[in-house]
Amino acid sequence: MSADLIHPGHMNIIKEAAKLGDVVIGLLTDKAIASYKRLPYMTYEQRKAVIENIKGVKEVIPQETLDYRPNLRKVKPDYVVHGTDWREGVQSQVREQVIETLKEWGGELVEPEYTKGISSTQLNNSLKEIGTTPDVRRARLRRLIDAKEVVRIMEAHNALSGLIVENVKSDTGIEYDGMWSSSLTDSTSKGKPDIEAVDVSTRITTINEIFEVTTKPMIYDADTGGIPEHFAFTVKTLERTGISAVIIEDKTGLKKNSLFGNDVAQTQDSIENFCQKIQTGKRAQVTDDFMIIARIESLILDKGMDDAIARANAYVVAGADGVMIHSRKKEPDEVLAFCEIFRKEHPNVPIVVVPTSYNQITAKELSEAGINVVIYANHMLRAAYPGMMRTAMSILEHDRSYEAEKDLLSIKEILELIPGTK
Repeated sequence: MSADLIHPGHMNIIKEAAKLGDVVIGLLTDKAIASYKRLPYMTYEQRKAVIENIKGVKEVIPQETLDYRPNLRKVKPDYVVHGTDWREGVQSQVREQVIETLKEWGGELVEPEYTKGISSTQLNNSLKEIGTTPDVRRARLRRLIDAKEVVRIMEAHNALSGLIVENVKSDTGIEYDGMWSSSLTDSTSKGKPDIEAVDVSTRITTINEIFEVTTKPMIYDADTGGIPEHFAFTVKTLERTGISAVIIEDKTGLKKNSLFGNDVAQTQDSIENFCQKIQTGKRAQVTDDFMIIARIESLILDKGMDDAIARANAYVVAGADGVMIHSRKKEPDEVLAFCEIFRKEHPNVPIVVVPTSYNQITAKELSEAGINVVIYANHMLRAAYPGMMRTAMSILEHDRSYEAEKDLLSIKEILELIPGTK
């Protein structure tokens, strides 16, 4: 079982199993659960502590994957007890594997009727409406990186876009794991230029509005982070707010987006100075959950792969919790080459990418190259503006809103999107 949110269904299963003999629980790890649905709210160790203290449970063992056969062959139970809910959906194939494996020693599958009227999905939806705490949200990104093959992050620039990131899910069950607070989209949504002089407290106001209606973690774009003393203040503010990570880039000067190219890119900080900034930020943070990720501009500035790798190695030694490798090329080749070289030296350090230019490659393919986090950095804002322009122009051209209505959400859909107004 997952046993993230214990409910009467879990208790009924354990009660029925205890009638048959000593009960051993195969408890799915975070990684196993995240392979087919959302990351559990409680960590494996927390869930294990709860299950171990339920009457009738003799032992709890980790279930590392959805393939139960290795554990079954190790324990060789007389009975496997599981609710009828796995007869359909993603676990139906697992059920068939269990039946075939039990035949090896004459074991038996027992399936008590699934408890009606309550489900983890319902409980999770209720928890989303209640919200979360800064501590729980902040710790979630590290857990996601540890548990998932790839973490998908989508830009959110206001509470409404945050709600979309929170709730949208593909037909196959894939969803976004968190949000990206971009200095570019935050300033653009306010009709202002993307300059580094924007006070962090101004952006925190927007972030708090997003956090009021969401539960997923956020990564914060801090541009260069400013001078070390200012960056230390930024780290404290972000950590206290509940943000999971900050990304700073290793260049100085007037803020210009890297996609504009070399003609406006400024001279990079020296490796030594940037390492000092990372170390200052790490000393300022209070919890172990918060992450400082170093964004490497070497490929943007045509400084070459050797420069990118040298910087990445130095930043990790300085204490960076991850590296972000940036590129404006239309093909992902140089990013993939960087990952191959970097992974030989640092097999476990998270790698972050923003595939805005090389957008033909999938998150799964990036994951296979050793990348942990994929950020879609400005797509929500870029999608919103054309839609608003079309609507505004249509109303002017037709002198009425009738023609625009086909492209708009209904009032009913708006009410269903906003928590508490259904």
